[in-house]
Amino acid sequence: MSLRRVLGVFLIVVGIVSLVHADEILNSLKGSCRITASTQPNRFELRLERGSCDGDRDCHESTMTEPVDAFTGFSLADLGREGSHVNAVLNAEAGSLTCSGTVRDSAVIGEFTFEPNRGFVVRMGQLGISGFTSDKLQAYTLFRIESSWVQSLQKQGIPGINSNNLIAMKIFHVDPAYVESMNELGYPTPSADKLIAMKVHKVDPAEVKQIRAMGYEPTLDQLVEMRIFKVTPEFIERMRSRGLNNLTISKLVQIRIFKLDE
Repeated sequence: MSLRRVLGVFLIVVGIVSLVHADEILNSLKGSCRITASTQPNRFELRLERGSCDGDRDCHESTMTEPVDAFTGFSLADLGREGSHVNAVLNAEAGSLTCSGTVRDSAVIGEFTFEPNRGFVVRMGQLGISGFTSDKLQAYTLFRIESSWVQSLQKQGIPGINSNNLIAMKIFHVDPAYVESMNELGYPTPSADKLIAMKVHKVDPAEVKQIRAMGYEPTLDQLVEMRIFKVTPEFIERMRSRGLNNLTISKLVQIRIFKLDE
């Protein structure tokens, strides 16, 4: 076997060992859980808590609204079976969460266990995404972050994707279609953090198209700023109806900030 081939095999083995060692630090998570019917139709409210919330201690509390088909072994009808035992299991690519408890007053009250999926960590490592903890994988499970979705974002050429901002990207519904719609308007593919800011402030491609049709060519930062200060196509038209036809984006923003339109 040639020296080059031996070196190649060695590097592959080292890579696999590194992934396994990084994976070994992932532990199961345990705590209390509560499942109730949501005020939204056909949805559950899942509350998880680890540790004590007394004083300044972090109790790792989280509350999520889940669709009725999120769990196996559990349904809305089970909330009406007072005293029955329930094992509600939520399976996702990043891990599996089981809430085991008893139905009391239309709520499942019990204990949860989260088991991270080490295979998911390996797949994400192959995509260049690292820095996983059990807590982070639990969040990935609750938000259904999958490796195929991450791949679809990477194929769009989005720079700056990491294990931290993927959660925000999922929460604010950053997807390939949104990136493509901005590309079609002539904008280069934004970074992951820029996309999150755009989604947080509801930069809408349809509204951007309107603004550009009015003769403006705002940058991505200006689009976020315009959303923050509510410089909309309607506002621009209102200023134009007052004879202010040549206002720059900066001037429009200043009018909003100092309430000069009132």
